[in-house]
Amino acid sequence: MRLLAVLAIWLGLAVPAAALTPDPHWPQPLPAGWVLGEVSGVTVDAQDHVWVLHRPATARGTKAPPVLEFDPAGKLLRAWGGPGPGYDWFESEHSIAVDSAGHVWLTGNGTRDGHILAFDADGHFIRQIGHPGPNHSASNDPSRLARPAGIAVDHGEVFVADGYTNRRVIVFDAVTGAYKRHWGAYGARPDDAPGARRQFALPVHCVHVAQDGLVYVCDRRNDRVQVFRRDGTYLSEWRIAPATPPPGSAWDLALNPADGEMTVILADGGNERLHILRRADGRALSTLGAPGQFHWLHAVAMDRHGSVYTAEITGRRILRWAP
Repeated sequence: MRLLAVLAIWLGLAVPAAALTPDPHWPQPLPAGWVLGEVSGVTVDAQDHVWVLHRPATARGTKAPPVLEFDPAGKLLRAWGGPGPGYDWFESEHSIAVDSAGHVWLTGNGTRDGHILAFDADGHFIRQIGHPGPNHSASNDPSRLARPAGIAVDHGEVFVADGYTNRRVIVFDAVTGAYKRHWGAYGARPDDAPGARRQFALPVHCVHVAQDGLVYVCDRRNDRVQVFRRDGTYLSEWRIAPATPPPGSAWDLALNPADGEMTVILADGGNERLHILRRADGRALSTLGAPGQFHWLHAVAMDRHGSVYTAEITGRRILRWAP
């Protein structure tokens, strides 16, 4: 990023969102007439490859496999996923993350989804944490995920936004799957009692870890992002379009590697727009999106060159926004 743009971010001046334009040629056509269903997840790995998770059961045509990997030019490199031996696939695919070793981590938010899965880049099964079953609120049970929504892997730990039934972030060892810790809103012990105050609303929709170790959590229906240390110590919160009615404004976010994570792009599915925020304090710098431009904007990711990737549910598409 140019020096003037960095200075503008530091001063909290407006960033020109109009500099992002949709790329109509990305991705390249899929093989064999494949089409996507609801696109629920997107992430970018260390090689700037774009990984997409969608729901084949909702596709209108020849269904692509649920996990797809694209190179920066939009060429499909790999496609895999679905039921297989040794693990429980999801009722409803939800989010995707790729760790530093190239392992692909997935969550599901179906009515019986209570687990997360890890695979290598070719789709070979590595690990399952949790198990499917009837879901009920159990935010202080270390053994029971309940419709987990978001996932991030950092320095050997798996952070899970858990999620559509539980009101917490829970952390596991990435190698052994062992429980390590969990916390609720403001870093406190979560409380599932009806009417309990100062809790995460449902769903706790995303979790991301910055290079400096700070943890960002999307509390979707409460229209906010909360910031923590890795151990769950609460630091601050950002209010995002706080007058937004359900389903809320804070759906997903991406830390911007193109400017050294000085900014964050937040996917606001309730208002169908993207917000560019200053990471130092969550101050809004710019907004991208007009009525009808997005269709249930669900997830967002960024690469090292400043390209933004958006995943849409009812739009059933993945878009690249080029700088």
